[in-house]
Amino acid sequence: MPSKDPLLDLVIIGAAAAGSSAAIYAARRNLNFIVVAKDIGGEVALSGEVENWPGTPKISGIDLAQNFHDHMKKYNVKIDQGFFVTSIKREEKYHIVTAETSTGEKKEYHTKAVIVASGIHPRELQIPKEKELRGRGVTYCTVCDGPLFPDKTTATIGAGNAALESALMMAGISKKVYLVTKYPDTKETNGGFPRGENILIDKVKKLKNVEIIYNALTEEIVGDTMVTGIKYTDTVSHEKKDLEVQGVMVHVGMTPNSDFVTCGEKNKIGELIVNTRCQTNCPGIFAAGDVTDVPFKQIAISAGQGVTAALSAIEYINKWEATDR
Repeated sequence: MPSKDPLLDLVIIGAAAAGSSAAIYAARRNLNFIVVAKDIGGEVALSGEVENWPGTPKISGIDLAQNFHDHMKKYNVKIDQGFFVTSIKREEKYHIVTAETSTGEKKEYHTKAVIVASGIHPRELQIPKEKELRGRGVTYCTVCDGPLFPDKTTATIGAGNAALESALMMAGISKKVYLVTKYPDTKETNGGFPRGENILIDKVKKLKNVEIIYNALTEEIVGDTMVTGIKYTDTVSHEKKDLEVQGVMVHVGMTPNSDFVTCGEKNKIGELIVNTRCQTNCPGIFAAGDVTDVPFKQIAISAGQGVTAALSAIEYINKWEATDR
């Protein structure tokens, strides 16, 4: 590496709960670092109402993301916003992080350590017409697109908190909401929502304009230029059924944003495997938040992991010695 190239202490990838928390701690230790992020807040900004952030009984996801940004600005954190990382290359003891914008502008960062806090993105159903009708009635962000369906009939597909929150939101916008889950309404499946919080399940089941459809495997989205319905199979009766809807909100899980990480072990779904110190098995690469294999995807947990990753990275940087500079 040419000596004229600046060497950063740390590059933080992502600016949601984990990345923002890591940045605040890095700034307080006066590290020479930068945050590289496609946007501020990530999935937090798309979360609707957040009622489990400690110390704040209720706040919108957008406002919470803005708070993260404001806190980083207080410490004059440098953020390259609008850039998404395409690769991390290890050379000797340092790492080269390459990022670019949607318009093709590229940047390269040389750094002693990296914290990957790149989060997750929505998983697709992988069914006919899903891709063709995305943005034409199919959405993966109810907070973003739900207001486009006033007095319409919509379907939310999923069985976790995101699907429940989607149904709650759409109940106040649409005239009729179908909540489609592939699970039965049993105690073993937590009333059809095995990953859902009971307080949300209870709220949804009390809504008069929400109809929950159990044992439903969604097979196809219907429509030519716009969504007109969905087709599903009843997994008990094996009967094929149709629903007429104008909007489909897909909330069937998330996929980690980890494709650019090649130095660091992943599990079968692409999550970065970390230890209790948020270290990967690649020296100098740390990870925090929803991109990791920590089982519970919660904003508060991500923030704590961001702090852990920062402190671990600081310890690593303090012991770092150049071998080729």
